[in-house]
Amino acid sequence: MEHWTKLAASGQLHYGIIRYLLKWLIIGSVVGGLGGSASAFFLLTLNEATQARMAVPWLLYLLPIGGALVSWIYWKYGKSSSKGNNLILEQIHAGNETIPLRMAPLVLGGTIITHLFGGSAGREGTAVQMGGSLAEMFGKWIRISPSDRKILLMCGISAGFGSVFGTPLAGAIFGLEVIAVGMISYEALLPCFVASFVGHTVTTAWGVHHAHYAMGQVPPVAAVILLKVFAASIVFGLVSLLFSEMTHKLKQWFTRLLPNPVLKSFVGGLLVIALVYIVGTRDYLGLGLPLLTDSFHESVAPLAFLWKLIFTSVTLGAGFQGGEVTPLFVIGATLGNALAGLLQLQGPFLAGLGLIAVFCGATNTPIACFMLGIELFGSEAAIYMFLACVISYLFSGHTGIYTSQRLGVSKSPDVSLTEDTTIGTWKLKR
Repeated sequence: MEHWTKLAASGQLHYGIIRYLLKWLIIGSVVGGLGGSASAFFLLTLNEATQARMAVPWLLYLLPIGGALVSWIYWKYGKSSSKGNNLILEQIHAGNETIPLRMAPLVLGGTIITHLFGGSAGREGTAVQMGGSLAEMFGKWIRISPSDRKILLMCGISAGFGSVFGTPLAGAIFGLEVIAVGMISYEALLPCFVASFVGHTVTTAWGVHHAHYAMGQVPPVAAVILLKVFAASIVFGLVSLLFSEMTHKLKQWFTRLLPNPVLKSFVGGLLVIALVYIVGTRDYLGLGLPLLTDSFHESVAPLAFLWKLIFTSVTLGAGFQGGEVTPLFVIGATLGNALAGLLQLQGPFLAGLGLIAVFCGATNTPIACFMLGIELFGSEAAIYMFLACVISYLFSGHTGIYTSQRLGVSKSPDVSLTEDTTIGTWKLKR
């Protein structure tokens, strides 16, 4: 009798697993399809906007007007959409507010305008917000339960990230890891992977191609190389901390000095134009992909990472739409390139480590960033990439670009955290 009871329990367990698999294979695929299609349209449109900006230099002078227009639209019609990625993170934790469908077209249009006129911003924020809002819409259609809604929104994040960067594994882990520092919800592992993989597949099916970079020759594992990478990774973590803190501070200062969001973005656009004349180049506008490519092929200006950091912090601090991740890639790669001579390492090798490590420190997602490195550069430098991500993650401290990200686990045994502490509330307590 006991034998048959165990068999029945085992059968019930596997029946539940099969139901779970079928349900999330379908839901994850739909979310991935929606997010992947939205990302494809966004990336194709973004490319056209970038080409137009480079072909028509005087478009830069319309940046203040473009920023003011987008801020006015958000002010009048955006409502909670203005919270951006933080709204999605809040709803995964609390679930007491709706993510409006309007978020998708608003962030899409706002980001395109930012790049068309020369603002320094990224693209991940746009893809994640579109993925989250479209996932919410689908969830309402199928009347999904509150507990499943959290997983659904995580799928939206994964679909957006995996499709916009062409990294389905990193996208899957990012959707799990970005929710809370030091904690991963494994119940969403399969749904996030399905959404990210399908999103990536759909985006490429629409004819979108992602850029590829090479780290060049990877040095053999040796104590002296590990020590050099360790030292560089401390710098990567501190620079990611600088980026997060500067962006948050500028947002606070802009809001305090210019409470009107329209005027704030207009002045921010003027400051970006002024920065162009101060440095004498337009290399730091937009995504900065040419600068990123140069980091893997030749030496770049030693302070290129700092200028890109300043341009991006001013752009986002003034309320322009766009993400932070691609600028973080550029900051990390140019910083690694600059440190290569000092540490007597190959420029492309350290640029690749810097790309994933600075991004890791700013988002507190070491496993996702490690997987990102594997997908972008291969596994030959896996040990160095893992070390770079872990050290940068630790030295970036209890900060990051997403203020609604929860601090689930303290990075230091000497610092205790209360339950439900977020990066935003932690900053207020300091």
